[in-house]
Amino acid sequence: MKKTFAAVLFAVTAASAMAQVTPVGLWRNVDDKTGEVKAEIRIDETNGALLGRIEKALGKDAKPGATCDECSDDRKGKPMVGLDIIRGGKKAEGKEVWEGGKILDPENGKEYRASYTLVDGGKKLEVRGYLGPFWRTQTWNRVQ
Repeated sequence: MKKTFAAVLFAVTAASAMAQVTPVGLWRNVDDKTGEVKAEIRIDETNGALLGRIEKALGKDAKPGATCDECSDDRKGKPMVGLDIIRGGKKAEGKEVWEGGKILDPENGKEYRASYTLVDGGKKLEVRGYLGPFWRTQTWNRVQ
């Protein structure tokens, strides 16, 4: 009985630890310039590719019912809450980084190549957007 309980406990603990080794989950993004928490973003994975949506706007100047007026693609005029800001991105072979997708900055409507790297044991996510040889990195904090 004790061995069975220990085995079950180990399996649950291992499964919980494994769940934290991907960007899948709920994240709070923190503006790298101001330090302000701007939104909660839910990242899911479908067929090995990431998809991230704004689940809740948290910025001090967030307006209920705001839309992505700066977007120039199929997201133009869509509500910010529920907006896809991450499309694509797959785990690089042999690395702990997801790359190859795009990330949208809904404040200016621009889309950037992106990579995502888990740090601090999966508690934080370094989100890097690229424009040519230049990049910008934000560190997001895991909520779930």
